[in-house]
Amino acid sequence: MDGLTYTEVGATAGEMPAGSHHVRAHRVIGRGSDVFARAADALLAGEAQRRAGARVVLSETPMREGTRVTMRLGVGILSFRIPCLVVWAERSDTVAGFAYGTLPGHPERGEERFTLTLRPSGEVVFDIAAFSRPGRWFTRVGAPVGRLVQAWMTRRYLRAL
Repeated sequence: MDGLTYTEVGATAGEMPAGSHHVRAHRVIGRGSDVFARAADALLAGEAQRRAGARVVLSETPMREGTRVTMRLGVGILSFRIPCLVVWAERSDTVAGFAYGTLPGHPERGEERFTLTLRPSGEVVFDIAAFSRPGRWFTRVGAPVGRLVQAWMTRRYLRAL
Protein backbone atom coordinates (compact mmCIF):
# COMPACT_ATOMS: atom_id res chain seq x y z
CA MET A 1 0.00 0.00 0.00
CA ASP A 2 1.49 3.27 -1.12
CA GLY A 3 2.60 5.84 1.38
CA LEU A 4 2.76 3.71 4.52
CA THR A 5 5.72 4.43 6.79
CA TYR A 6 6.39 0.79 7.74
CA THR A 7 6.79 -2.50 5.84
CA GLU A 8 5.13 -5.06 8.13
CA VAL A 9 1.58 -4.53 6.80
CA GLY A 10 -0.86 -6.92 8.46
CA ALA A 11 1.49 -7.95 11.29
CA THR A 12 -1.12 -7.01 13.92
CA ALA A 13 -3.02 -10.14 12.81
CA GLY A 14 -0.21 -12.40 13.98
CA GLU A 15 3.39 -12.14 15.07
CA MET A 16 4.33 -8.51 15.47
CA PRO A 17 7.80 -7.28 14.47
CA ALA A 18 10.73 -7.44 16.82
CA GLY A 19 12.18 -4.11 17.85
CA SER A 20 8.76 -2.47 18.07
CA HIS A 21 6.63 -1.63 21.08
CA HIS A 22 3.70 -4.10 21.20
CA VAL A 23 0.22 -3.64 22.63
CA ARG A 24 -2.39 -6.35 23.10
CA ALA A 25 -5.54 -5.58 25.07
CA HIS A 26 -9.12 -6.81 25.17
CA ARG A 27 -12.38 -6.31 26.98
CA VAL A 28 -15.77 -8.05 27.02
CA ILE A 29 -18.21 -5.26 26.10
CA GLY A 30 -21.46 -7.19 26.37
CA ARG A 31 -23.44 -10.17 25.12
CA GLY A 32 -25.51 -11.00 22.08
CA SER A 33 -25.86 -10.22 18.40
CA ASP A 34 -27.59 -6.86 19.00
CA VAL A 35 -24.65 -5.62 21.10
CA PHE A 36 -22.25 -6.91 18.46
CA ALA A 37 -24.14 -5.22 15.59
CA ARG A 38 -24.30 -1.83 17.35
CA ALA A 39 -20.65 -1.99 18.36
CA ALA A 40 -19.60 -3.02 14.83
CA ASP A 41 -21.50 -0.09 13.30
CA ALA A 42 -19.83 2.30 15.74
CA LEU A 43 -16.35 0.80 15.30
CA LEU A 44 -16.42 1.01 11.50
CA ALA A 45 -17.63 4.63 11.71
CA GLY A 46 -14.59 5.70 13.79
CA GLU A 47 -16.54 6.06 17.02
CA ALA A 48 -13.95 4.29 19.20
CA GLN A 49 -11.47 7.01 18.28
CA ARG A 50 -14.01 9.85 18.61
CA ARG A 51 -15.31 8.64 21.96
CA ALA A 52 -11.71 8.29 23.16
CA GLY A 53 -11.20 12.00 22.52
CA ALA A 54 -9.72 12.23 19.02
CA ARG A 55 -11.13 14.46 16.32
CA VAL A 56 -11.63 12.10 13.37
CA VAL A 57 -12.15 12.61 9.64
CA LEU A 58 -12.78 9.53 7.47
CA SER A 59 -12.62 9.51 3.68
CA GLU A 60 -15.61 7.13 3.76
CA THR A 61 -17.94 5.43 6.22
CA PRO A 62 -18.05 2.58 7.04
CA MET A 63 -14.31 2.09 6.87
CA ARG A 64 -12.93 -0.34 4.36
CA GLU A 65 -9.49 -1.14 3.00
CA GLY A 66 -8.11 2.07 1.52
CA THR A 67 -10.07 4.46 3.75
CA ARG A 68 -7.98 7.43 4.86
CA VAL A 69 -8.30 8.30 8.54
CA THR A 70 -7.05 11.64 9.83
CA MET A 71 -7.15 12.18 13.58
CA ARG A 72 -6.11 15.06 15.79
CA LEU A 73 -5.22 14.75 19.45
CA GLY A 74 -4.34 17.53 21.82
CA VAL A 75 -5.00 21.25 21.98
CA GLY A 76 -3.39 24.19 20.21
CA ILE A 77 0.37 23.92 19.80
CA LEU A 78 0.24 20.51 21.50
CA SER A 79 -2.17 19.18 18.87
CA PHE A 80 -0.91 16.35 16.65
CA ARG A 81 -2.16 15.41 13.20
CA ILE A 82 -2.34 11.62 12.97
CA PRO A 83 -2.82 10.36 9.37
CA CYS A 84 -3.52 6.67 8.77
CA LEU A 85 -4.64 4.33 6.01
CA VAL A 86 -6.95 1.36 6.59
CA VAL A 87 -5.03 -1.75 5.50
CA TRP A 88 -7.65 -4.34 6.53
CA ALA A 89 -11.36 -4.22 7.23
CA GLU A 90 -13.95 -6.95 7.72
CA ARG A 91 -17.61 -7.21 8.64
CA SER A 92 -19.38 -10.56 9.08
CA ASP A 93 -21.97 -11.95 11.48
CA THR A 94 -19.29 -12.73 14.08
CA VAL A 95 -16.25 -10.53 13.30
CA ALA A 96 -15.93 -6.83 12.57
CA GLY A 97 -12.91 -4.62 12.58
CA PHE A 98 -10.19 -2.75 10.85
CA ALA A 99 -6.47 -2.09 11.02
CA TYR A 100 -4.81 1.11 10.05
CA GLY A 101 -1.21 1.91 9.32
CA THR A 102 0.73 5.10 9.70
CA LEU A 103 1.24 7.60 6.90
CA PRO A 104 3.89 10.35 6.64
CA GLY A 105 3.32 12.98 9.33
CA HIS A 106 2.17 10.46 11.95
CA PRO A 107 4.22 10.69 15.18
CA GLU A 108 4.81 6.92 15.12
CA ARG A 109 5.43 4.19 12.54
CA GLY A 110 3.34 1.06 12.76
CA GLU A 111 -0.13 -0.44 12.76
CA GLU A 112 -3.11 -0.74 15.06
CA ARG A 113 -5.92 -3.32 14.76
CA PHE A 114 -9.39 -3.08 16.35
CA THR A 115 -11.46 -6.29 16.26
CA LEU A 116 -14.88 -7.19 17.62
CA THR A 117 -15.75 -10.87 17.93
CA LEU A 118 -19.10 -12.42 18.76
CA ARG A 119 -18.06 -15.64 20.48
CA PRO A 120 -20.22 -18.80 20.43
CA SER A 121 -20.87 -18.15 24.15
CA GLY A 122 -22.55 -14.86 23.17
CA GLU A 123 -19.79 -12.67 24.60
CA VAL A 124 -18.78 -9.68 22.47
CA VAL A 125 -15.05 -9.12 22.82
CA PHE A 126 -13.19 -6.02 21.70
CA ASP A 127 -9.49 -6.67 20.95
CA ILE A 128 -6.76 -4.16 20.19
CA ALA A 129 -3.32 -5.07 18.85
CA ALA A 130 -0.62 -2.60 17.85
CA PHE A 131 3.04 -2.26 17.13
CA SER A 132 4.93 0.97 16.80
CA ARG A 133 8.29 2.67 16.65
CA PRO A 134 9.01 6.40 16.95
CA GLY A 135 8.40 8.15 13.66
CA ARG A 136 9.49 11.70 14.42
CA TRP A 137 12.30 13.31 16.42
CA PHE A 138 10.00 14.29 19.27
CA THR A 139 8.59 10.76 19.62
CA ARG A 140 12.14 9.39 19.80
CA VAL A 141 13.10 11.89 22.49
CA GLY A 142 9.81 11.50 24.34
CA ALA A 143 9.37 7.73 23.88
CA PRO A 144 8.44 7.05 27.55
CA VAL A 145 5.74 9.73 27.39
CA GLY A 146 4.54 8.33 24.07
CA ARG A 147 4.10 4.88 25.63
CA LEU A 148 2.04 6.40 28.46
CA VAL A 149 -0.17 8.22 25.94
CA GLN A 150 -0.59 5.02 23.92
CA ALA A 151 -1.60 3.03 27.03
CA TRP A 152 -4.02 5.80 28.06
CA MET A 153 -5.62 5.87 24.57
CA THR A 154 -5.87 2.06 24.47
CA ARG A 155 -7.83 2.10 27.73
CA ARG A 156 -10.07 4.85 26.34
CA TYR A 157 -10.67 2.90 23.10
CA LEU A 158 -11.63 -0.21 25.07
CA ARG A 159 -14.20 1.76 27.08
CA ALA A 160 -15.55 3.57 24.00
CA LEU A 161 -17.74 0.78 22.62
